[in-house]
Amino acid sequence: MLSPTVNLIILIIFGYLLGSIPWGYLICKAKGIDIRKVGSGNIGGTNVIRALGLKWGLLVSALDILKTVIPVYLAIRILPFDWQIASVAITPVLGHIFPVWLKFKGGKGIAPTLAILLLLLDWKILLIWFFFWILIFAVFQIMSFTNLLMISFLPLAFWFSFFSLAYLILGWVLFGLIWWAHRENLERIKKGIEPKFKFKKTL
Repeated sequence: MLSPTVNLIILIIFGYLLGSIPWGYLICKAKGIDIRKVGSGNIGGTNVIRALGLKWGLLVSALDILKTVIPVYLAIRILPFDWQIASVAITPVLGHIFPVWLKFKGGKGIAPTLAILLLLLDWKILLIWFFFWILIFAVFQIMSFTNLLMISFLPLAFWFSFFSLAYLILGWVLFGLIWWAHRENLERIKKGIEPKFKFKKTL
C-alpha cells in the first residue's frame, strides 16, 4: 500500500493531466472545426454550443465535468486530510485552463469547477447556489457575467459547507483562477459588448 504522500503526488499529477484533455478542441477538430477560431475562441462547452450545437456542447461539458470528478472522487476516498483533497481538487481546473497539450491556453474552468461543487458542497448550499445561477442567467442572459457573479460566492459557500480553512482557501483560489481566465470577458462586460447567450439553431 502506498503512503498518503505518494498517493497525494500521484493524484495531483493525474488530476492535472486528466484535466488537460481538451475535449472541446478534440471534438470540434474531429468535425473539421478549430474551436479556437470560433466565437470567443474558448474550448469549453459554451463555445462548442455556438459552433456545433447544443448536444455537442453538452457532451463537451459532461466530459469536462467527468475529468474532474474522477481525481477528486479518488482523493475523497483515499486521502485523509482536507488540505490534501483540496490540493487535488484544484489540479483538473489548472489542467483545463492551462492544458499542456495546447501550449497552456485552454478553457475558462467553469465545468471543472462545477464538478468540484457537485462533489464537495453541502447539498442545501448547492441547491441555493444553482437557484441563484438560474435566476441571474434568466435575467441577464450573459453566461460569463452569471458565472463570474456566482463564482464570487464560492469562498463563502465552501466555508459554510465545511468551516475548514483548506476549503476556504480552495474557494478563493478557484475565484482567482476563474476571474483571471475571464479577463477578456470582463473587458467586454465593462464596455457593454459581451454577447448574450444564444443556442445554435442547427444541431
